[in-house]
Amino acid sequence: MTVYSKIIGTGSYLPARRVTNHDLAAQLAAKGIETSDEWIVTRSGISARHYAEPGQNASDLAVEAARKALDMAGKSPADIDLVIVASSTPDFLGSFPSTACIVQKKLGMTGGAAFDVQAVCSGFVYAVSVADAFIKSGAHKNVLVIGAEVFSRILDFADRTTCVLFGDGAGAVVMTASSEPGILATKLHADGSHADILSVPGNLADGALAGSGYLYMDGQAVFKLAVKVLEEVATEALAAAQMQPSDIDWLIPHQANIRIMKGTAKKLKLPEEKMVVTVDQHGNTSAASIPLALDQAVRDGRVKPGQNVLMEGVGGGFTWGAILARM
Repeated sequence: MTVYSKIIGTGSYLPARRVTNHDLAAQLAAKGIETSDEWIVTRSGISARHYAEPGQNASDLAVEAARKALDMAGKSPADIDLVIVASSTPDFLGSFPSTACIVQKKLGMTGGAAFDVQAVCSGFVYAVSVADAFIKSGAHKNVLVIGAEVFSRILDFADRTTCVLFGDGAGAVVMTASSEPGILATKLHADGSHADILSVPGNLADGALAGSGYLYMDGQAVFKLAVKVLEEVATEALAAAQMQPSDIDWLIPHQANIRIMKGTAKKLKLPEEKMVVTVDQHGNTSAASIPLALDQAVRDGRVKPGQNVLMEGVGGGFTWGAILARM
């Protein structure tokens, strides 16, 4: 019997603190930095975002999303034999122990495997692709995949071109071995020659931070590259599944910028009505953005069992990828 991997549960979590563009503009004005709701919305489509409290870490957000996904899937933590967390803002400096291990502990799990995946905003796509391969190989049966970020910790609030774009949150899926097709195709790419256009250019030296711990982004360069590669990788995933854009019921792109998202839909000749949009309320939550949007669309009834969903992301590295899934 052919073994497939299938998404059987979704979950998401946003920190309680909601920050509107007006809130953020007032905060920046106190520092002598001018911005406005109109300026932010026009350039990004973002109206609000959520910020974690000082005591909340990526693992805390991840656990909340994971519990909801497990509940929908009808699984307990004991049923999970692999935890994969995609995050660029892990709990610990140096990235160990992994945030996945911390999540495993907080969920009361003692068996199975756990590790992190780092591909920035493409992280969830990378993590699902890894889980898909593990399940199809027979190595694991039930996998918890989470994207969790606290990007507010790495934002320079003196730089209005980046600080207005990002937010915190987590999204999760439970994937399981199935006799029915679920993940139909995955495609991953990276090009390290573009590493400098989106990064946090700091490192550890003698136990202290050397360089900057703030996010840096060349917005124009990221925009141009993102629209190009997202169309290409979507086309690759469709070809691998022997499908056409017309077979897609829903497009769930990385929620970074509404202009990039609309540009991708246009290139794929998909009506905007088929695209799930949450960037207006969540901002760019990096590796959490796709599972957050997926969970919202599943829970509000838009995404239904049997429908084909194309999920794609692009992030620092430069990394990008796409997943074609039958729900």
